[in-house]
Amino acid sequence: MNTAYTPERIVDATRDTLDSPAALELDRVCKIYGSGNSRVEALRSLSLTLTTGSYTAVMGPSGSGKSTLLHCAAGLDRATQGTVRLGGLDLAGLDEDALSRLRRDRIGFVFQSFNLVPSLTVAQNVTLPLRLAKRKPDRGRVHHLLRLVGLDDRAKRKPGELSGGQQQRVAIARALIAQPDVIFADEPTGALDTRTARDILELLRDAVDALGQTVVMVTHDPVAASYADTVVFLADGRLVDTVNAPTADRVAARMTHLEG
Repeated sequence: MNTAYTPERIVDATRDTLDSPAALELDRVCKIYGSGNSRVEALRSLSLTLTTGSYTAVMGPSGSGKSTLLHCAAGLDRATQGTVRLGGLDLAGLDEDALSRLRRDRIGFVFQSFNLVPSLTVAQNVTLPLRLAKRKPDRGRVHHLLRLVGLDDRAKRKPGELSGGQQQRVAIARALIAQPDVIFADEPTGALDTRTARDILELLRDAVDALGQTVVMVTHDPVAASYADTVVFLADGRLVDTVNAPTADRVAARMTHLEG
């Protein structure tokens, strides 16, 4: 059922159960850039709680605040007001070094540009977050993840020897390696053809269903959003609606209304 919510009512948009642990909490978050005539309020008193093991798509017109939401939630940018908690940890109390460690150890990222290191092999790219944290990779887990993303026979290849879809698979395995609290995916299929995009979206869906990961995906594509449990819609920096058990048609219709 498509239910409209005011910002105050969007407290748990992904699950009906109130006793599930929260992977991510945003409480009345505001983000302001600039001042005076150049002042832009990118997020306006935005509140959202995502439970562990949920898959949420974030959509909205251009300039609605989607990327700002991701950046504030992932500790890439600081909220001007309000509270952001990741796994119960308040990000406002962390200095830049602590935020860097948090992003490395407790957050996974999947971007439209794959951001792989060209000189490293597939396996080395996957284990890079652990090596940066001075943690010894578990070879069994690395093999399991490479098998999960269909690249166990390409562990020693370099990114330049792979297709775009295969490189994105490496990025997903890299995001999963540290078992993060949340995986943030920013337009992860934007540079891929339709068939390859479907494979990547199914991998993210499997990460939620089989591994219990929490995924937050910014997308403009209603088909991509239909793989999520829930789609939340932003407009002018506010959360204005949510669709549970989304279909591509329902999401497209809601986007048409927002952009109209």
